[in-house]
Amino acid sequence: MNDAKLTHLDEHGRANMVDVGEKPVTNRSATAAGSVTMQPETLRLIQDGALKKGDVLTVARIAGIMAAKRTAELIPLCHPIPLSKISVELVIDPDASAIYITATAKTTGQTGVEMEALTAVSVAALTLYDMAKAVDRGMTISGIRLLEKTGGIHGDYKAE
Repeated sequence: MNDAKLTHLDEHGRANMVDVGEKPVTNRSATAAGSVTMQPETLRLIQDGALKKGDVLTVARIAGIMAAKRTAELIPLCHPIPLSKISVELVIDPDASAIYITATAKTTGQTGVEMEALTAVSVAALTLYDMAKAVDRGMTISGIRLLEKTGGIHGDYKAE
């Protein structure tokens, strides 16, 4: 990483959108994860579908999918890319009093989908918080990170 440079800065240090026009079209995927930790009673209410706002898990999953599709509108300098797949999974862990979120984005194109996967996880987590905040304002969103990515000139990445 010693020779690494920030690709979104021009030679004068100004922000700019990277030109991906000369990059090869490849199959690309990225998987990101994060979690929301809450009070055990909050988790029980979510599991039982007892919150006034409705089916929290379904709404969070759909919010994550929708957010991934709009990443270029939310994150400056991201390229709008056609997603061939976006999946958002939410897994309840009663022992940790948490919901774990994993999102995978796929495309065939000239730039990666890491930001789409990370955006999906982030918005799904924020949606969980929004839907349950009336009963638990102390929820914690944490651990949002890239787990792996494939494709592109920089090759594959897998978090340790």
